[in-house]
Amino acid sequence: MQKILKLSMLIVFLAFVISCGDTEKKEKTANTLSDKKTELAKLKADQSKLNDKINALEKDIAKLDTSAASQQKAKLVALAPIALQEFNHYLDLQGTVDNKNVSYITPSGQGGQIKAIYVKQGDHVRKGQLVLKLDDAVAAQNVLAVKQQLGSVKAQLDLAKSVYQRQKNLWDQHIGTEVQLLQDKTNVESLENQLKTIQANIAAAQAQANQSNVYSNVNGTVDEVTAHVGESFNGNPLTGGYIKIVNNADMKITVTIPENYASKVSKGSKVQVQIPDVNKSFNGTISFISQTIGTNSRGFTAEIKVPSSLNLKPNQVAIVKILDYSVPSTVVINVNTLQTDEQGKFVLVAAKEGDKMIARKRQVETGELSGDQIEIKSGLKPGDELITEGYQSIYDGQLITTTAQSAN
Repeated sequence: MQKILKLSMLIVFLAFVISCGDTEKKEKTANTLSDKKTELAKLKADQSKLNDKINALEKDIAKLDTSAASQQKAKLVALAPIALQEFNHYLDLQGTVDNKNVSYITPSGQGGQIKAIYVKQGDHVRKGQLVLKLDDAVAAQNVLAVKQQLGSVKAQLDLAKSVYQRQKNLWDQHIGTEVQLLQDKTNVESLENQLKTIQANIAAAQAQANQSNVYSNVNGTVDEVTAHVGESFNGNPLTGGYIKIVNNADMKITVTIPENYASKVSKGSKVQVQIPDVNKSFNGTISFISQTIGTNSRGFTAEIKVPSSLNLKPNQVAIVKILDYSVPSTVVINVNTLQTDEQGKFVLVAAKEGDKMIARKRQVETGELSGDQIEIKSGLKPGDELITEGYQSIYDGQLITTTAQSAN
């Protein structure tokens, strides 16, 4: 039993020793792997710094030692000749389609109670067509009363004229007195004046009665009818029922332009308009510009007439491109070829130096940007060869080529 016990203890001891050895081995392996990763990262960082220094020295040597140019291989690039061309800049805005002729029908007088409505939604109406009738009972009574006065005064006038004529005949025969003749004449003139006054009153009463007839003041289509018989009507959509008539044959585009473009956009400015919902477009000009800046929008309103053939509908969205800058002849390049350094904007061009083609830096002054095209106001001229491909990996003074056989 003692031998068996000793043997068991020996086995347990050996297992413990082996276990400790494996743990130590794993820890040592883990430490070694971590150290190697750290060392590799450090070497890569050192290599990157060395490569940057090598590239910088190569560039400096190429600039200072002209003999080195003969030893370096040319970089492959693509070139594009600089030429003058037209450059246009457009201001992109969103507008809406609107009616130039939208009419809310109103009575010519005070308004009143609706007696009859003669149109319905969708009807086509003409300018001057009767669309609504207001209650005219009181006005008709006024006309009748004034006409009755007219009849009475006419009868009195006829009698006064007859009396005056008889008195005049007697006076011509030297019968009667002059005072009587003058009194009869004055009576006639007074009644004639009364007749004129009453006739004017009849015209005024008739005009007032006619105000109960409400007419359309435009040609168009009845778009909305919210008024009803028996209701009070004054035509104001904010205070009651109304009749809205639109003329879709005369449409406009309305757009709000930011106030900082006030000096660049004016009446007559060219525009391009797209109606994306119906895939239609047209070119036009600004026909109207408001003279005030909106307090909320901080912009001013512009309008563009719409060709009647497009058959657009109010409130459709319109994409408006306003020409706010145009140069008939200038240098234009792709904005991607433009680079920046501590001196400002520059591009790389190809220069013929002896029998070699060298990349040269050109500082430029830029103008307006339109899409991926940018105007160059100075620094480039017609005939220059702009490097359009491969410019990212070359420097001022580097040997370049446009043929693959001569490149690295």
